[in-house]
Amino acid sequence: MGQTTFLELARLFAALEATTKRNEKKALIRSFLLQLGEGEVQPALAFLTGRVFSEADARVLGVGGRTVWRLERGVKQSLLDHKPLTILNVSQLFNEVSQVRGKRSRRRKEDLIERLFSQATPIERKYLVRLILGEMRIGVVDGISLEATADAASVDVRLVRRANMLMGNLGAVAELALTQGAAGLRRVQVTIFTPVKPMLATMSYHIAEVFPAYGERMGFEYKFDGARVQIHLQEGEVKIFSRRLTDVTRSIPEIVDVAKTQITAEAALLDGEVIAYGVEGRPLPFQDLMRRFRRIHRVDALTETIPLRLYLFDVLHLNGEMLIDQPYQERWRLLATVCEPTLLADRIITDRVDEAQAFLNSAVKHGHEGIVAKALNSRYTPGTRGKQWFKIKPVETLDLVITAADWGYGRRTGWLSNYHLAARNAETGKYWSVGKTFKGLTDKEFQEMTRHLQQVKTRETRHTVYVKPHIVVEVAFNEIQRSSRYPSRFALRFARITRIRVDKGPEDADTLDRLQALYEQQFKYKSRLQLDDMK
Repeated sequence: MGQTTFLELARLFAALEATTKRNEKKALIRSFLLQLGEGEVQPALAFLTGRVFSEADARVLGVGGRTVWRLERGVKQSLLDHKPLTILNVSQLFNEVSQVRGKRSRRRKEDLIERLFSQATPIERKYLVRLILGEMRIGVVDGISLEATADAASVDVRLVRRANMLMGNLGAVAELALTQGAAGLRRVQVTIFTPVKPMLATMSYHIAEVFPAYGERMGFEYKFDGARVQIHLQEGEVKIFSRRLTDVTRSIPEIVDVAKTQITAEAALLDGEVIAYGVEGRPLPFQDLMRRFRRIHRVDALTETIPLRLYLFDVLHLNGEMLIDQPYQERWRLLATVCEPTLLADRIITDRVDEAQAFLNSAVKHGHEGIVAKALNSRYTPGTRGKQWFKIKPVETLDLVITAADWGYGRRTGWLSNYHLAARNAETGKYWSVGKTFKGLTDKEFQEMTRHLQQVKTRETRHTVYVKPHIVVEVAFNEIQRSSRYPSRFALRFARITRIRVDKGPEDADTLDRLQALYEQQFKYKSRLQLDDMK
């Protein structure tokens, strides 16, 4: 059996892009998986879900968008001199690009990408460009691929989903399912130094809402405005992974030291949060924390400027035993036996709304986001957002104007569904962008919004429709950040539309002055980083 060509995969991309029907997409992927040869499943699944490498893979290409477009436009194709590209060819070349280091590395990366484009047909180049830029837009999400994998391997999709949560590599899970079936999937366990997708909490805006779900006492923990981390340690070796399963060990050496000196387990996988804090001991905004997480060079220069603190709230594996099926209360008890008390997240257990509210108020006054409510008998379900954990935090909203919208893709194909949000400049009457969001509306509202926006269209590009400021929406958000991306100099973090303000006109939208006031208000309980230059 010969190797599968990349052209066959490119034609699959085109077929997937041409349909919005989930079952058709699953059937197409299923058929393709069954024809793949040895070593092809992992890269093919990564490519299908729009990734050059698997989700947990730390490799990056390090090639910018302008470079990719320039190389693609300038390619001189000579197909007669080359054999057809295969999936494994492309995977190997991407690996070569990621490994390039040292002198003239940029030029050598460009040479490799240029060689790839020169061997590709037009349809292959089209999808190679999208893949490299992370803009595949063929409507294939992990869920569809998981279901297609289960169909291809004739196994229960729940087994595939669970294995993927524990392995963090959809391609590896698919290969295991296709070669070893249900028995192989059942053998998947939590493994030290293999990152696990974190369990997620469902959003709730009122404490009273979470109690009816249980009707009994619950655990409440501080919800930190930090970065989720998994700490893996075994026999003195420590690795730390981010929420996205990226290895961040080099960026946070002081947290590595904490793990080595303040955690007594021989082997453990711990779940927690890292926050940055200022000179007064109060947390710094998330934006400042990210300056540390993204830094891989000259890290020592920032350890004093942006110090970090670790808080732990769960343990998934301890001294050879997997604990995800143990109840939350038992996992907490075990966690407390292997780490210093100062590392544990602040927590209470109560069945009273007033006590939980007082705890929420305390969390906010200490500069944190809010609290997380957890059922005492809840299992740890990696990668899922169920009804066992709830995050509760005060909500601030802004009334903003939609000034443009991007066409959706995948399930949202045919809808204007990524909205450009703007605040009003009270002095000039103009509207300045503060970010985008595609979250918050129902399918029916997406359709109605598409119709309304097209009625006030002023101009249009391939991907974006620009409109007359007319529609006002109420937008909730987690934080206001400084940003050089937008003229307003602000950006909303995790913006989501809570309702369409049909009762308001664009002249009623919130102003940049209100945005500025809310930004400053954030520092009532948080520290402010006193740095002009973070280079």
